[in-house]
Amino acid sequence: MTTIADRLRGIHAATIVPMTAHFAVDEARLAEHIAAVSHVPGIRGLLVNGHAGENFVLSSAEKRRVVEIARQVAPAECLICSGVNAESSLKAADDARDAEAAGADILLIFPPNAFALSHDPAAVLLHHEIIAEGCSLPLLVYGAPVGAGHMAYRPEVLTALAANPRFVGVKEGSWEVATYEQNLRLLKAARPDFVVMGSGDEHLLTSYIIGSAGSQVSLAAVAPELCAAFFAAADAGDWAEARRLHERIYPLAVAIYRDAPGGRATARLKACLQLLGRLPNAVVRPPQPPATATEIAALTTALAAAGIS
Repeated sequence: MTTIADRLRGIHAATIVPMTAHFAVDEARLAEHIAAVSHVPGIRGLLVNGHAGENFVLSSAEKRRVVEIARQVAPAECLICSGVNAESSLKAADDARDAEAAGADILLIFPPNAFALSHDPAAVLLHHEIIAEGCSLPLLVYGAPVGAGHMAYRPEVLTALAANPRFVGVKEGSWEVATYEQNLRLLKAARPDFVVMGSGDEHLLTSYIIGSAGSQVSLAAVAPELCAAFFAAADAGDWAEARRLHERIYPLAVAIYRDAPGGRATARLKACLQLLGRLPNAVVRPPQPPATATEIAALTTALAAAGIS
């Protein structure tokens, strides 16, 4: 029997949500985007309603509709993970129920933004417990970037979350290699079956060398074939090929995720898709502004270097 851990292996594309010029969800383009990405060989699953999917500015009804569309157009065997992101634990539990009813297979629980300032560790556990009680799906912890303040959970909090059998793994997005390895070792020591997915788009090669079951990455929404081939090479221990693919991917990852100012990934991902002719526009919901001319020039150069057309 295929387990949830088996299904979490490999590349899972974190998709975007196309918008109309008036900031409404463009459902037809969304269906096209999800279908195109999910049918690429080597794409094992999707993360919808993640940060790349603008989950913080979508209504609950819109997030449910995103899951419904993903389930309709993705292959039957494609694992659909929906992000759950709300400041209120009770609203997050409602969104979890909605995602389950809409066809999600598993949920990724984001920390409330308020956690970035300060929080009692008991609040983290309570938030996750309330969501778990609100649905019956397996759950993933979100390991936030080390630059996100207190959103990046301390070791004792991660261990406590992993002790709950409803949580089957973590999207390890610390974006810092030493912290990634520390958390991997910590969680595997506490629970050997816990799935650790290295999801820092800029250091996937390092994560794969240290150890990773797979990745939920928005880079795969733009370059699904390249990301799938990269993981396949690493998984086979073909490090020469993995390094070659890393050299193609790295400049694009920098242009999307690292170049200042920060927090611009979604706008840049959409700009890439428009440059590639896969979206008619690159509209993002406020307060995010669209990609600038400088960003578009950098992305154009990086796409060419990666050989993506």
